[in-house]
Amino acid sequence: MYTYEELKNFVDHCTRCELCRTRNHPVMGKGNLNSPVLFIAEAPGRNEDRDGIPFTGKSGELFDRLLENIGMDREAIYLTNVVKCHPPGNRDPKPEEQELCIPYLKYETLLLRPKMIVCLGRIAAQRIIRPDYRITREHGTFLERKNVWMTAVYHPSAVLRDETKLPQIQEDFWKIKKKLEEIQRE
Repeated sequence: MYTYEELKNFVDHCTRCELCRTRNHPVMGKGNLNSPVLFIAEAPGRNEDRDGIPFTGKSGELFDRLLENIGMDREAIYLTNVVKCHPPGNRDPKPEEQELCIPYLKYETLLLRPKMIVCLGRIAAQRIIRPDYRITREHGTFLERKNVWMTAVYHPSAVLRDETKLPQIQEDFWKIKKKLEEIQRE
């Protein structure tokens, strides 16, 4: 079994798909390796590609505020992406790019052994939870698979584009906190 550092080294030197040619920095997940909760977004954005850190910029600021509202911060969680390199023009990652990158996420998840996975946005939810996942109807609902609770919330960038979603994502984050407290009591 590889260590976290070895996995990061694989990601840092990955050339499995075309995204390696246009990236500045591959973006490995970051946070508490012992966290019970794993947040997964779709792919690094322009800021993340520049910084090599997941969720920087305005989406990251909103994400941090959502965590803060429920008494958490990035030191308490682990945050990663399905795809580790920034798709040009901020486009959605292609299915073949996701397929080539998913082994890294699977191994990352195996190393972390989270009790809860929270997908940030439709693309992550459709890749992790179910291909026909409907974020507009199912956000904030939980299901259990292999002793791991899963849910999805709107991606923070979607909330920035449509502020009417803000109360919904805030409520979903409170549901995450409540479910996490339940899990930790078991």
